[in-house]
Amino acid sequence: MPMNAAELYTTLKKSQESKGYFFNPDQTKVMALLTALLENKERYGYLGCPCRLLWGDREWDRDIICPCVYREPDVKEFGSCYCGLYVSREWLAGSIPSVNVPERRSADKILGPDLS
Repeated sequence: MPMNAAELYTTLKKSQESKGYFFNPDQTKVMALLTALLENKERYGYLGCPCRLLWGDREWDRDIICPCVYREPDVKEFGSCYCGLYVSREWLAGSIPSVNVPERRSADKILGPDLS
């Protein structure tokens, strides 16, 4: 039986908080993102970031499999990852402002693999 968003929440919460990554306190947003991650897993076979265009090629999309490779620098610099799923302790405490996180993924990765 496939995992649901609440189960994924519980699993990730345990494993990620010990690393200093916390879920955004906006539960509606978090559950929507987790549901979309599970939909991507069903569709593509991996937990691809729901905030970015996936190409269905695991190797091409490897950098945006959640938690994506951009999460650590995003949270370190802005207190939040690009989609806002993960935030830092400082962000939660309100000691750093909530800002829109710029895209770090390169244009060639966004445009997709050359299919010609």
